Amino acid sequence: MSTPATLLPAPTGLARIGPEEVGILADFSHAFAASLDVGETLRRAVVQIAEHMNAEAAAVFLVDHVAGDIVCRACAGPVDVVGLRVQAGRGIVGRAIAENRVQMVRDTALDPDHLGDQGGFHTRSILCAPLDTADGAIGALQVLNKRDGALFDSHDANVLRLLAVPTALALNNARLTRELVEQNRIKREFQLARQMQKTLLPARRRDFPVTALNLPAREISGDFYDYFEVADGRIAFCLGDVAGKGMDAALLMVRASSCLRWVGKDGTPPGEWLTRVNRELSETVTRGMFVCAVAGYYDPRTSMIEMANAGFPPLLLRRGDESMRELRADGPPLGILGDYGYNSERLALAGGCLYAFSDGVTDVRGPDRKPIGIEGVRALVDRVSGLSPRARVRAIVGHLRKMSLADDTTLMLIADDAAPSRYLGGLAGSSDPENLRLVRRKVAELTLDLGFDECQRQRIVLAVDEAVANVIRHAYAGCCDGRVELSIWLDPDAVRFELRDYASPVDPDKIRPRDLSECRPGGLGVNLIDTVMDRWLFRHPDDGAGNQLTMIKRLP
Repeated sequence: MSTPATLLPAPTGLARIGPEEVGILADFSHAFAASLDVGETLRRAVVQIAEHMNAEAAAVFLVDHVAGDIVCRACAGPVDVVGLRVQAGRGIVGRAIAENRVQMVRDTALDPDHLGDQGGFHTRSILCAPLDTADGAIGALQVLNKRDGALFDSHDANVLRLLAVPTALALNNARLTRELVEQNRIKREFQLARQMQKTLLPARRRDFPVTALNLPAREISGDFYDYFEVADGRIAFCLGDVAGKGMDAALLMVRASSCLRWVGKDGTPPGEWLTRVNRELSETVTRGMFVCAVAGYYDPRTSMIEMANAGFPPLLLRRGDESMRELRADGPPLGILGDYGYNSERLALAGGCLYAFSDGVTDVRGPDRKPIGIEGVRALVDRVSGLSPRARVRAIVGHLRKMSLADDTTLMLIADDAAPSRYLGGLAGSSDPENLRLVRRKVAELTLDLGFDECQRQRIVLAVDEAVANVIRHAYAGCCDGRVELSIWLDPDAVRFELRDYASPVDPDKIRPRDLSECRPGGLGVNLIDTVMDRWLFRHPDDGAGNQLTMIKRLP
C-alpha cells in the first residue's frame, strides 16, 4: 500500500523530462514574459497545467502577508475556488509553502492535513509544488486527481516543479513591480505635499526684520511658519509644530497654517487670534493630534511685540549684551481644549531680538548623541550674536546641520538690530610672511561661524591667503616693512573681504586671470581667487594710496 503523502527531493536534472515538457515550459516562460496582465496569464496557465498534467483541477495559491493567510488567486476545474482562504500552515498547500517542498498525496483520506472537499468536488489525490523565490515560498501550484484514475508520480512532480519556476518568477516580478509603482506613487505624493508646503511659506525678503528657515526631518514637515504685513503697518508672525509625522500631520499643518493666516490678516489681538483658531481646529482635528503654536505682531515703529503662546517651546529674548530671557507658554496646544481662552503678552525689543524655534531645534543630537536642549540653543545664539539677522539664522541652521536632526526644525528671528552691513573683524600689520598664519586662522574662524562647510572654508582660506601673499610678494617685493590691512564684512547675502595695501599703485587692467593655455610656472593666484569667490574687484582706494582688492563670497 502506498504512503498517503510523499516528500520529494528537488529534481537533479531533466533526465525524465521530454520534449513536450520542455516545450510547455518554454511557452509558459514566454507567456509570462510577454504579458502585461499577469492575473489573466495566470488564469490561462492553470488551464494549461490541468490539461498537460491530465488533472481534473488546478489552482494557484498565494500568501497574503497582510491578512496572514493563503488565498486562491486562479483555478481551473468544475468548482471555482478563487478567493478561498486557508490559514497559514494548514492544509496540503499550507504544508507545501511552510516546508518549501513538493507534496504528493496519493490518498487524501489518509492525510491528516487534508481540509476536505470544496463545492461537492471529491479530491482523491493532490500534487502541490511551492512557488519558491529568493525570499522563500510566496505560494503554491496545485493539481488534483488524475483524470484516468491513476496516481501522480515523481515524473509529474518534476514537471509541476519546473512549471512552478516561471510562475513564481512572474508573480514575484509582478509583486516587486507593484511595490515599486506604489513607492513611486507615494514618493510623488510626498513630493507634491512638500511642494504645497513650500508654497505656504512666505517669500524671503531682504532688509526685513523677520527671517525664518524650516528643515524637514523627512520628505514633508509638520512644522510651519508665516509672516506678513497687516493694514496698520505691523508685521504678523506665527510658527507651528504639528504633533505626529507623515501625511496626517502634513494635512493638519496645511489647515492650521491657513487658519492662522486667515485670522491674523485682520489684525486680531494675539490672544483672540489663537482662541479662534483653537476653536476651529478642535471641531475637526483627529483625536490625539494637536498643534503647538505661537502668534503675534511686531511693530517696527515702536519696537513692541504682542504675542500669545499655545504650548510652543520657550522663546528667547536678547537685548544687547544682556543675558537671554525665556518666554514660556501660558496656554495648552491648539486642538485640545476647544473652549480655552488665550492671553496676550507685550514686550519691547528695544534694539534686541527674539528667537522662536520648534522643539526640533532643542532635540538636535550633539556629538555625545544627547539633545542639545535649551542651553545648547543659548550657546548657539551667543556664538552668532555678532552677525546680521539673516546670517545669524543661517549660521545657527548651519551648525544644526552638522549634528543629527531628530525632528522637523524651524527657526524664526525677529530683529530690531538689523544693519545693511556689519563689520566682523580683521587684521592689520606688517607685510611679514609670518602674519599669513594669523590671516588663515581669522578667516577659518569667521567662515565656520557663518555656516560654510569644511571644503568651502578651506577654499576660502586658501584664496584669501593667496591674495595677502601676492601683496607681500609682488606689491612689496618681499619687504617686511609694508602695511597690509584685511577687514571682513557681512553683507545681507555674502561675506566681503577688503584687502588694502599702501604700496605703489598697480594698473587694475593688469590684474586678471591668466590664460591657462600658457605653459609657465606661477601666476595662478588670480585664477584661484576667480574660481573660489563669486565676485572680486581690484581698484585704487578713494584716498589714492596703494591698492584695494574686494573679494565677495555668497553665504551658504
